[in-house]
Amino acid sequence: MSASALPLEPVTLSGRHVRLDPLAPDHAQGLFAAASESRATYGLTLVPDSLPSMQRYIDGLLAEHARGESLPFVVREASGAVVGATRYMSIERWSWAPHAAPAPVPAGPDVLEIGGTWYAERVQRTAVNTEAKLLLCTYAFETLGVRRVMWKTDARNERSRRAILRLGARFDGVLRAQRAGFDGVVRDSAYYSMLGSEWPEAKEGLLARL
Repeated sequence: MSASALPLEPVTLSGRHVRLDPLAPDHAQGLFAAASESRATYGLTLVPDSLPSMQRYIDGLLAEHARGESLPFVVREASGAVVGATRYMSIERWSWAPHAAPAPVPAGPDVLEIGGTWYAERVQRTAVNTEAKLLLCTYAFETLGVRRVMWKTDARNERSRRAILRLGARFDGVLRAQRAGFDGVVRDSAYYSMLGSEWPEAKEGLLARL
């Protein structure tokens, strides 16, 4: 298996409650405003706390996209206001040579992660996140044809872990000492995934919640 070197094409994903636009440098001010409303829920999450750091954050994500490592989005609520960010990341395109890839063969990557997600506090636990995940999963499974979507979060973040399970994802386990934690500790990460065969049932659940 190998990481993707071919960037995913930027795309806008729209629903009734939310629109996901390709991240761009001019989103810095809107993202900084969203992050500044309240920082009470960002204890375990990397969310820039100044305009210069937000600009560097965006520059880093756009560089990732150019390398084929992620596809970042800015999240807008129905009014058009910027309320957060999310992205496809951990993008993998598998090599099957000398064997033929088993069907169904993806039109895009074999695997990707939905992550790097944060929202202004006022839209957390609203239809914004539910529909954003519905849009991202629909595009991943039904347009890109990925075999698996994954999520990971700090194992201590019970709120995030419950939210991932509500999407219909399955718990895969905890990888100990997986990375440096945002708060300066060695972080254990809880992993979750959803297969293409599991998506129709999960989609029904997300639509019902909306």
